[in-house]
Amino acid sequence: MKNIGTLEYVLDKYSGTWTWKITGDRAVFMVSKIIPKVWYGDGPNEVIVPDDESTVKQIKMILERYPMEILSKSVWQRKSSPVLIKKQKPVKIEKLSKAKPGKQFRGNLLNFQKEGLDFLLKSTGNALLADDMGLGKTVQTLAYIASEKQSLPVLVVAPLVTLKNWQREIIRFMKKRSKNGRIIEDDAPTTTLIRTGKNEPLGDFDFYIINYELLKKRLDDISRLKIRTVICDEVQHLRSKTTQKYTAIKKIAGLDIVNYRIGLSGTPIYNHGSEIWPIVDILKPGFLGSFKEFCEYFCYMNEKGRAIVLENKRESLRHELQKHIMLRRKKSDVLKELKDKVRHKEYVDADVDYYKNELNKIWHKLEQEQQNAETEFAKSASYQRAIQSERQAAGIAKLHHVVDFVKNTMEIEESVVVFCHHKMIHTLLHEKLGEFNPASIIGGQTDNVRQNNIDNFQEGKTKLMIAGLRAGNVGINLTTAKYVIFAELDWSPAIHRQAEDRLHRIGQKNTVFAYYLIGNGTLDDHVGDILVDKEYEIDTIMDAGTESFENKEKSKLILAQIHDKIRTKN
Repeated sequence: MKNIGTLEYVLDKYSGTWTWKITGDRAVFMVSKIIPKVWYGDGPNEVIVPDDESTVKQIKMILERYPMEILSKSVWQRKSSPVLIKKQKPVKIEKLSKAKPGKQFRGNLLNFQKEGLDFLLKSTGNALLADDMGLGKTVQTLAYIASEKQSLPVLVVAPLVTLKNWQREIIRFMKKRSKNGRIIEDDAPTTTLIRTGKNEPLGDFDFYIINYELLKKRLDDISRLKIRTVICDEVQHLRSKTTQKYTAIKKIAGLDIVNYRIGLSGTPIYNHGSEIWPIVDILKPGFLGSFKEFCEYFCYMNEKGRAIVLENKRESLRHELQKHIMLRRKKSDVLKELKDKVRHKEYVDADVDYYKNELNKIWHKLEQEQQNAETEFAKSASYQRAIQSERQAAGIAKLHHVVDFVKNTMEIEESVVVFCHHKMIHTLLHEKLGEFNPASIIGGQTDNVRQNNIDNFQEGKTKLMIAGLRAGNVGINLTTAKYVIFAELDWSPAIHRQAEDRLHRIGQKNTVFAYYLIGNGTLDDHVGDILVDKEYEIDTIMDAGTESFENKEKSKLILAQIHDKIRTKN
């Protein structure tokens, strides 16, 4: 087979580092498809790639299928030869026992939940409970509160839509403890929902429950409460250290009187592995060093300036987290009776003419707004609006075929949950599927309306639920259904996982089927590719036994080969 290009070891004149130079039209095309860190050389058919272990491995895979003339043979031989690595002993994690909850706890724990309680006890209440969604993190946390004498009063910080659920679970699973320590069997701890931003005394309660967005406004009032325990539910809300809610939690969690700091989330990492640092900084300050130290050891900066955890550091980061602060169990590990979750990517037709016409309008509007923007903030805002408009246009373009897909699924007389992102798509789905009298979850509903819709669906009064991706992905159970359909895609894989796990949780007796509907001729495929890359980084940090680096890279190579064949035929 004829060489497709050349490979040479060169000193890059811009960065001053040793790199690999690849020349040749086909070689450049192939490398640009496989290797993410690429920059152009002096000519159109010349690229430069960094000299690191992962890049050498990727080049080697290409050479196994596509020969190149190697101009730096001795260097390549040295770099590409297999290196014997001493096998490390697995990190020893202390075995967990089945702990018995304190007398203040009401109810029964499953065996793995008793082990979760034991983990919280052994970590002295400064921990990240990262079990899969649906495994009862709330119950395990309340069992821990009931087992520690100096745990009250408690501050629960959670998304707005889960506040009522926390109040219900506290009443359901905990007994009242009097000031002299006596347990009152028929009474529950006192709770209050903080729902206004007005500064005023909060009174004496056992549990104070507030949403993240309101926390900063009530910071002074809460700081005077002598809080002993801080619980951060859906702790991924603290993944950015530059937000006001992170700053507010940091101040409260840092008070001397606070004994216990517990974070709960089945998806603590939303987009990139470095998001774990702010969360750990709240729960166990200093454990991962400063953010700068964390990045220097674990990360590299991508072209957008984001800290991405290095592939060869992801497993060691996971071991450190699990050894000291994080408990992570998957449903398949602890619920043998729970059926599988099966994902399908389904391509559906889209109105491409409508979609392209809308894109043209969006582009012209964006150009005009960029020209008229007087600040960088205004430019950024117009760009974000354009992205949202494109996603909505994609949703509308495939809506007719999404509706047909839902109707075909409803014909088998099963309960179905449909998730969408935009309110307009939500409204249109309700109109087109009105014959099924769908239940609804969408932002802006009152707690009572939301719960009535959930109850109607769970009790079988309707077999169709239409839910917003961001409004209906946390704090609810939809185990009546086994089919979930994504009419639109979100940029974060964690959002989709949370939505799937409204169905796939304790109480589900069937295999859950998740259908991702991709609109042909739209940018859905591009969004899907981004989700896959993000999910790979997240999985490697959170869970062992994920797809290997080689398998992921080989799948990219196969796609590049297909594209190469198309190019060479034309």
